[in-house]
Amino acid sequence: MKNKILIVDDHPIVRHGLKQLIDQEEDLIVCAEADNTASALRMIASESPDIAIVDIHLGESNGIELIKLIRSQFGELPILVISLHEESHFAERALKAGAMGYIMKQELTDNIMTAIRKVLDGQIYVSEAMASKILQKISGQKPVGMQASVDDLSDREIEVFRLIGQGYTTRRIADQLHLSVKTIETYRMRIKDKLHLDSTNELLMKAFEWVNNQTTV
Repeated sequence: MKNKILIVDDHPIVRHGLKQLIDQEEDLIVCAEADNTASALRMIASESPDIAIVDIHLGESNGIELIKLIRSQFGELPILVISLHEESHFAERALKAGAMGYIMKQELTDNIMTAIRKVLDGQIYVSEAMASKILQKISGQKPVGMQASVDDLSDREIEVFRLIGQGYTTRRIADQLHLSVKTIETYRMRIKDKLHLDSTNELLMKAFEWVNNQTTV
């Protein structure tokens, strides 16, 4: 019996590439694909996969929120996050939401298959560097630098922060996240407070710097 895998990613080329790699394995097979939260939940209900592979950003959807929904609706279904986004920015959030592993898409094929099998086996999978960071936090050693401040943002705040860094206006962010403009303005104020920023320009520059750092690592 092969372990059935659901791939959730909004890029068809990525889904196709992962499917080709996985279907070559003797013990793994892709049973379904989805490109957003709603279709992912439908596929889990109808196909009963043994593991879900989820991207962090799914177009207008949020992978972290999807992980939480899967946890609440489908109990212990193992979830592995495979993302382009730097592990240090999102791995801990994904694990807190209920994922059991995080690996970046540019990792070697062998590493991706190892991650899938470890999560299927009930183990946590992150890189050695990320495991060290988590252990430091548990032991009370606070990380230094800008990332330590960004870590203080909530999941929704970091989503707003990311969209600010991508050049979205407050109105467009509100439309994207299906929230009111007033709510987004409140999030912007909270982000400025947590990051100790004095002006909107400082917020824009910090958000742009953070987003740009993710895309160049």
